[in-house]
Amino acid sequence: MKSVSCRLAVLAIITVAAGCQSDDTSPGPRFVSDTRGAAVAESQRGNRYFIEFRSRYALSYGHTYVIFGRTNQGGAMINPQVAGLAPASHSATPYVLGHFIPVPAETGWSDGDLEEAYRSASWRVMLSEPEYREVVAYITRLQASSPVWNATFYNCNAFVGKIARSMGYKAPSHWLRPQQYITQLREMNTRANAN
Repeated sequence: MKSVSCRLAVLAIITVAAGCQSDDTSPGPRFVSDTRGAAVAESQRGNRYFIEFRSRYALSYGHTYVIFGRTNQGGAMINPQVAGLAPASHSATPYVLGHFIPVPAETGWSDGDLEEAYRSASWRVMLSEPEYREVVAYITRLQASSPVWNATFYNCNAFVGKIARSMGYKAPSHWLRPQQYITQLREMNTRANAN
């Protein structure tokens, strides 16, 4: 049993290290789709509900989360809400420990989430009001049932992937860097690339 635990720990460290080897690129352009993955015309973006799958730069390898709410006529967010999974501390200690064991998590806004300067990738999906209400209900349940964060087994990508799959989308491996994760999520599910 001890041998299996040691092998799992080594595998976890190698996996996290391998995922952290690639570098982030400069921020990609914004992408907006409807729920079927089709591009949305600029004139159709106002006064609608949305969810935006987003990644941002950080001192580490970044962070993945969702922003959701309504847009105004110009497409700007109105009182957006944020959901993501991260260690529940401003200290680096839980973050480091979370690469080996599960640590207590928080599931809301974190510093930098709404700052455009830190956005590394994004995919906004426009929703009808019933679709939006269904997504928000799922996010609320997921936040209530996500008490821990672990870099290997249940990280911010895995949390966002659950939201995407609840909407009927495919999700990439949660071991990717956040910028790569959001880019692949979008590419896997937009009409031009979806199978």
